[in-house]
Amino acid sequence: MRNLANVKRIVIKIGTSTLSNTHGINTAYIKTLAHEVKKAKDTGKQIIIVTSGAIGMGAAQLNITKRIEGIKMRQACAAIGQPLLMQEYRKAFLSNKIVTAQLLLTADVLSNRKTFLNLRNAFETLLELGTVPIINENDSISTDEINTAFGDNDRLSAFVASKIDADLLILLSDIDALYNKNPREHRDAVPIPYVFEITKEIEMGAGTAGTTHSSGGMKTKIEAAKIIQNAGCRMVLADGSEKNIISRILAGEEIGTMFLPKKKLSQRTRWILNSIPRGKILVDAGAVRALKNKKSLLPSGIQKIEGEFDAGEVVFVNDCIKAVTSFSSSELALLLGKHSKDIRHILGEGKKDVVSTPENIIFLDF
Repeated sequence: MRNLANVKRIVIKIGTSTLSNTHGINTAYIKTLAHEVKKAKDTGKQIIIVTSGAIGMGAAQLNITKRIEGIKMRQACAAIGQPLLMQEYRKAFLSNKIVTAQLLLTADVLSNRKTFLNLRNAFETLLELGTVPIINENDSISTDEINTAFGDNDRLSAFVASKIDADLLILLSDIDALYNKNPREHRDAVPIPYVFEITKEIEMGAGTAGTTHSSGGMKTKIEAAKIIQNAGCRMVLADGSEKNIISRILAGEEIGTMFLPKKKLSQRTRWILNSIPRGKILVDAGAVRALKNKKSLLPSGIQKIEGEFDAGEVVFVNDCIKAVTSFSSSELALLLGKHSKDIRHILGEGKKDVVSTPENIIFLDF
């Protein structure tokens, strides 16, 4: 048995394949889910749901049965399907005397420190009020081209679990566990009950996208596990169609695969690590050595600036480092190769004397 007795804050991600049927959204499943959540809440658990299904529901309204391709069509289907999806959640949860709240997120909301903190405060208030926040990616406006898209709800749920210090992430999917080899190709494949470390072999064995309207697959679930491991959070991957699946997981039944956490990183470190870089700072070898020795990033070691960004945003440093910059890209362009003592002379008083401090610098291979 798994010991989840002390778990309080739980993120549950519902995949498209789990929510869908031939009519679009499986309303009977949402009713069952609401009842399961009610049982968990009655024991003092805080529940946050990350839901897929908006694009699939919109496609069903338009009588589209093939996979939706193209950003514009996905955005249109999401805009049609999102209110219908939330209507089903609202009805099912109200019948269990649970108030739901809708949050539509884009990746830049979590990458911006101010909006991230505002969102975190909103989560805390909603949970204190006893509601169940229901989250989806804002597919109607988010695109990969402008770095606002998460790409899939597996990663979105992992980001949310990390940002709000969840104790457990449950991924409910048509994939019932992680196997030692592809079960669709090998009849002797066996499920792995626990994963302590995500190895290169596990990453290489992960597949690609899943069903018609989903964007997930085992690969995105492995990526989700890597994100939450640094948050000190456990993750369970299980078949969402199994009866009483949430209650059984919380009761400690060894169902699906549990991914165990590594050492918990600080909230700020996780924010930097999981934020989308807004640009790039290229530095010389001497600067990299200094950063490895926990020194600040100084303008004297900067050789080139790429992209446009503001002060306080996360940027890449030589592709192997993420850092929060004290200056905008236009300000840094004036400081290339200069000494720290020249900063205030060039930019004026009130400016910091370093580009980034050690607590705002993370090597990606740590």
